[in-house]
Amino acid sequence: MKKIAILGSTGSIGTQTLEIVRYNRDIQVTALAAGSNIRLLEEQIREFSPSLACVWDEERAAELRVKVADLDVKIVSGMEGLMEAATEPSAEIVVTAVVGMIGIRPTIAAMEAGKDIALANKETLVTAGHIIMPLAEKTGVRILPVDSEHSAIFQSLQGAGENQVAKILLTASGGPFRGRTKEQLADVRVEDALKHPNWSMGHKITIDSSTMVNKGLEVMEARWLFGVKMDQVQVVIQPQSVIHSMVEFADGAVIAQLGTPDMKLPIQYALYYPERRFLPGGRLNFWELSQITFEKPDFENFRGLSLAYEAGRTGGSLPTVFNAANELAVSLFLNRKIGYLTITEMIEAAMANHRTIENPDVDQILAAERETYEYIKEKWALS
Repeated sequence: MKKIAILGSTGSIGTQTLEIVRYNRDIQVTALAAGSNIRLLEEQIREFSPSLACVWDEERAAELRVKVADLDVKIVSGMEGLMEAATEPSAEIVVTAVVGMIGIRPTIAAMEAGKDIALANKETLVTAGHIIMPLAEKTGVRILPVDSEHSAIFQSLQGAGENQVAKILLTASGGPFRGRTKEQLADVRVEDALKHPNWSMGHKITIDSSTMVNKGLEVMEARWLFGVKMDQVQVVIQPQSVIHSMVEFADGAVIAQLGTPDMKLPIQYALYYPERRFLPGGRLNFWELSQITFEKPDFENFRGLSLAYEAGRTGGSLPTVFNAANELAVSLFLNRKIGYLTITEMIEAAMANHRTIENPDVDQILAAERETYEYIKEKWALS
């Protein structure tokens, strides 16, 4: 029986991972970690019987200890607890589905403990790809992508051997505001930005998808995962979300992965790789599929994508600044403290203010994050 730990078990990826566990019945969950949703975490503990569970907030962890006092489960908290969950001795695969740069240290700890990583936390590679990928090679662990686009690329590369990749074609739906001008985006409300046309995701990533910042993060992630240059990753708008990404080889051949917009497919593929299991759910019907269309991204009105390429080409600590500025800005937007277009303005200002460190270690990466937060709060007079 395969044994896994899930970091971020109460979020969108975490809950869908547990649906796969529930259906297949041949995976044992040894550790769970969540932010503050102890009601759902308690339900998960009672159903899946992990030996360890982590809650980020210590007060909530104390509450949970009381609630599960009748069970044989250790409750831990904070970064120390997250590291313990990531290195739970019997787990073979760690699903890293926490949101944000909080995922870097636990991912590194899991890799050093010899765990394969089912990677759903894109910030880890965006900010620390220069650390993570060499570590994967050194430790011999596998980085198995869970993002739908990166899973599609990974699947398209199966059987490619040493054949040279010319280009990665990273697809995007274009989000809910595809085709709008900057003027039309000025009055976007939180409710509007949370209405993704194709995918059901968490709030933060849904906002990122609407600004195209998410696609920029995915370009940087792909650069590290597949060992290519930033400019070898080309974003293509594919509004129907049928083609999840493509790979072009040196001879001009293009291989694509197609499917319904269901995150359980890439999650299950990562958990069972290289085996393919039956997955309940819808299937593409090519008789009914009227068209698959493609467009060039709008770099002018969705400037977040342009800034991502700039950060990725520069490298060093600049991708951390891009990511940190976006994380803070999206949080402020979701809390209705700034306007929609201010998200990109904050990213651009923070990048312009930063002095890039060429090859930052983890402490320098986290320091760059803190400095970015402080700069934005001071510049925009935020408490």
